[in-house]
Amino acid sequence: MDMKLEVVVLPVSDVDRAKEFYVALGWRLDADFVNGDDFRVVQLTPPGSPCSIIFGTGINTATPGSVEGLYLIVTDIEGARAELVSHGVEVSEVFHDVGGVFHHAGTTGRVPGPDPQRRSYASFASFSDPDANGWILQEITTRLPGR
Repeated sequence: MDMKLEVVVLPVSDVDRAKEFYVALGWRLDADFVNGDDFRVVQLTPPGSPCSIIFGTGINTATPGSVEGLYLIVTDIEGARAELVSHGVEVSEVFHDVGGVFHHAGTTGRVPGPDPQRRSYASFASFSDPDANGWILQEITTRLPGR
């Protein structure tokens, strides 16, 4: 049986501010449903992604900004970073991890610049939305077998 991840729910403190942030990134606005003062659902999808994000009012009890490790996969880490910066987003410099392919939590072990061998899966940049939900850009140019 196939199981597909299609939606990630983000906790935000200000729905309109979050919507404005993600729309400004060029993400497609799929839905903005309101049902009274205590229920609203906003869904957006990053360009080229089969997975969307949802946030709103009355759909989540998590603390705003508590989500970390949301990955956006790109084929050109420097180009993706530059595009986000052009949209006014504060993005870390491109980095790779001191220990290899995957990076440590937080900023521990970050080495400036892309992976020296430009291996797939090994170059990153990070940014946060207005609530501090944490996003990671990861450069993948060649997928591992079976992916």
